[in-house]
Amino acid sequence: MSIAEEVRPATVSVSGRAPVTRDRILQAAIALADRGGLESLSMRKLAADLQIEAASLYYHVRNKGDLLDGMADVVFGEMGRPSPGEEWKAALAKRAASTREVLVRHPWAIPIIDSRTTPGAATLRYLEDAIAFLREAGFSIAMAAHVLSVLDSYVRGFAMQEVSLPLDPGGSIEAATESILEQQPMMSNAYPHLAEMAGALILQPGYAYGNEFSFGLGLILDGLESARASDRDVSATQRDSDAG
Repeated sequence: MSIAEEVRPATVSVSGRAPVTRDRILQAAIALADRGGLESLSMRKLAADLQIEAASLYYHVRNKGDLLDGMADVVFGEMGRPSPGEEWKAALAKRAASTREVLVRHPWAIPIIDSRTTPGAATLRYLEDAIAFLREAGFSIAMAAHVLSVLDSYVRGFAMQEVSLPLDPGGSIEAATESILEQQPMMSNAYPHLAEMAGALILQPGYAYGNEFSFGLGLILDGLESARASDRDVSATQRDSDAG
């Protein structure tokens, strides 16, 4: 995996406005994608938002791919990282919650952050710090890889589902569920378990789909704790065998 070359041209100044820099371009591109998704992002629209000529963008980003690389790196830079010395389950829970929050804020990033092949410094630091933390917490390098694969897949998958569901501002899916029930008057007979879940859980006051995140995360962390203990037992047995 190669690291994207950093573009450091002179800034393009526009009379009466802040100079155009790579960081300002990336922030403007992220704001544009936050409003309308990646499909709304083009070099022409980005230049218009910055009130510059499209050609000026290429002083700072080589092409659309370089722009996406930079945007993904900014997103990774917003994600929390574990601090040395923290209790590992609590630290991973905070990292997961922060990652989910960032991805929900930038839903366009979910399908592209793992597809970029030229990661920037923030992306690499996000991964490096997590691996270093897990190693210091007693995880083998193989187990650290398992942890990141399982945990990051869960967080990103949950965030993708969360931004796809028709949730209201409070995170409830009640309105959509009621609409489905109204369209399916015989639902209780044809789909009794779905109807039971809707009536006993989803339509109850205070239910929010986002609350499911903590339950799933807890299961994963408990499972990782068990796997870590087993891995350490196997390693200790192997060391004893080698010593004998």
